[in-house]
Amino acid sequence: MTATYLDRILAAHRARAADDARVVSTLVTEARAQPPCRGFAAALRSVDGMGVIAEVKRRSPSKGDLAAGLDPAALARAYERGGATCLSVLTDVHFFGGSPDDLQAARAATRLPVLRKDFTVAPVDVCDARLMGADAVLLIAAALDDDELGELHTLALDVGLDALVEVHDEPELERAVAVGASLIGVNQRDLVTFEVDTDRAARVGGAIPATAVRVAESGIRGPEDATALATAGFDAVLVGELLVTSGDPEAAVSALRAARATA
Repeated sequence: MTATYLDRILAAHRARAADDARVVSTLVTEARAQPPCRGFAAALRSVDGMGVIAEVKRRSPSKGDLAAGLDPAALARAYERGGATCLSVLTDVHFFGGSPDDLQAARAATRLPVLRKDFTVAPVDVCDARLMGADAVLLIAAALDDDELGELHTLALDVGLDALVEVHDEPELERAVAVGASLIGVNQRDLVTFEVDTDRAARVGGAIPATAVRVAESGIRGPEDATALATAGFDAVLVGELLVTSGDPEAAVSALRAARATA
């Protein structure tokens, strides 16, 4: 996304959250009462080799439809057969063509932990992630100020979710570490130019504390990229476009899982 895309998406999500009349304390109580999550971060910590977070993604604001008619359950099962460690499901309706239904269908079809991939800007978003059945929620540092990042990260953990904190540069990484993030993603895509910068992942990833799970996001074109990211110290890759357009998502996931760090 360019800055224009991001600004437009965030404005829409903030407006929706502001209009939400539900009582947050009630939602928090309901979220805490849900069955235990499947353990998103734990799955990534325990995987042998390169973890793969395989994404259910119908479209993108910049490229349009990728796989608009996909069957989320069938795709999730193919990902699981290929050895995916976790799933990521876009639930943004307007900009990405996703929905909570996609997440629920994908999760019900597999035993894999699921990340709600969306633009989390308010406590209601965190609670909704838990209530729709997600095991983890995405917090984009560039979309949140320090207070929001801290509040939403704390709330996510409180209701039983893991929180993947996405960063793009060293200052954002410092903010993620400051709120206690132990699951950190580096987005290789520049939010202003929309270009993929593979050096960014290696540079920023190298500064992530060794105690955190390190995830590389965006711009992964195949096993060679996954190997380079493993060599740079990443524990997992989050991949969407490559998989949904591959024609054989099971094989595509398997090829990524085979990536190993080189000397």
